[in-house]
Amino acid sequence: MRKLLLSLLLAVVCQYTIANQTFPQKGTFVSPTDKHILYTGRISFANPERPAWNFPGIQIITAFEGTSLRMMAKPKSGYFMAQIDNAEPFKVAFRGERDSVVTLATALPYGKHIVRLMYIIEGYEFYPEFWGFVLDKGCSLADAPALPSRKIEFIGNSITCGYGNEGLLKEEHFEYETENHYYSYASITARNLDAQHWVVARSGIGAYRNYDGPKEGTPKSCMTVQYEYTGYAYDSELRKNAGFDSEKWDFSRYQPDVVCINLGTNDLSTNNYSLKLLKQAYKNLLKMVRKNNPKAKIVFLTGSMLYNKELQETKQLLDEVTAEAHKAGDKEVYRFDMSPIAGDGWIGNDWHPNIYQDEKMAVELTAYLRSLMQWF
Repeated sequence: MRKLLLSLLLAVVCQYTIANQTFPQKGTFVSPTDKHILYTGRISFANPERPAWNFPGIQIITAFEGTSLRMMAKPKSGYFMAQIDNAEPFKVAFRGERDSVVTLATALPYGKHIVRLMYIIEGYEFYPEFWGFVLDKGCSLADAPALPSRKIEFIGNSITCGYGNEGLLKEEHFEYETENHYYSYASITARNLDAQHWVVARSGIGAYRNYDGPKEGTPKSCMTVQYEYTGYAYDSELRKNAGFDSEKWDFSRYQPDVVCINLGTNDLSTNNYSLKLLKQAYKNLLKMVRKNNPKAKIVFLTGSMLYNKELQETKQLLDEVTAEAHKAGDKEVYRFDMSPIAGDGWIGNDWHPNIYQDEKMAVELTAYLRSLMQWF
């Protein structure tokens, strides 16, 4: 049935099925397998007609002919930021039960245009999928712009995801509508440096202990487990499902020049933690990252939601892990501290950084990485 539907989609009037109903969509359908589409981020292509993911920051980039562009995705996939040519980026929502086609551009001057899409939330509840594009009748995709040669990987928690950074009140809690990875410190830093950035991040995750977890840790769902997989799963039991979150990541698909690790906030978030276990987890994660990225520089970060005793403890542990790595022969491990949040004007939802704090962190990290990597 699926093969038949995909064949029909290639017709001048493409059709697709949602909730057992068939809807016409005028135009030229372009499959996700089209060679002109560039993808970045941890995406599963187990079903190449339905690329799937659930970490934030994945990108879909291409060029298209004509005057309009529509995007197809699984209903309730979540939120994207879209940019057409050099215009201001805008938010795109796939949130309704039937939202499967969204218009990205219309009434453009006829010709070649570029579209850049970024997934801007955590998709672990939605399991988003990209289903293709619809162009003007008779039009096709064209060669996409080349991806930047510089490559960064960010490993982190809610701060890296962009949790609550579009929120206005620290007393308000998590909503997908106020999470925007496009405006996270990680994404801004990458744009500042003209670099690709791939993300392994999830709110609440720790190096050894997720938010408010037991003192002995959460070994089934902490970063030392999640890092090896294409997608995030709550625990090892979920990996028994047929979903892509059971798919081991192929590290040869992306070899970053530098890996930035920003963890520890959740490990120390409530007064029920073990510094000994946290330090061992940092060392285990470093070993894992180094094994899979043998030529990368690795930077341990702090910032921006730890203060006082917890901040000093984290800095000391990371300094120790870095020094011990140097002593063991790995000289390409580094440390950098971004500024803690310094007042209400810098706070989004649930006391997280807002977009102004993200910009501040990005300025600091951009300068550091530019010097470290000699990216001038």
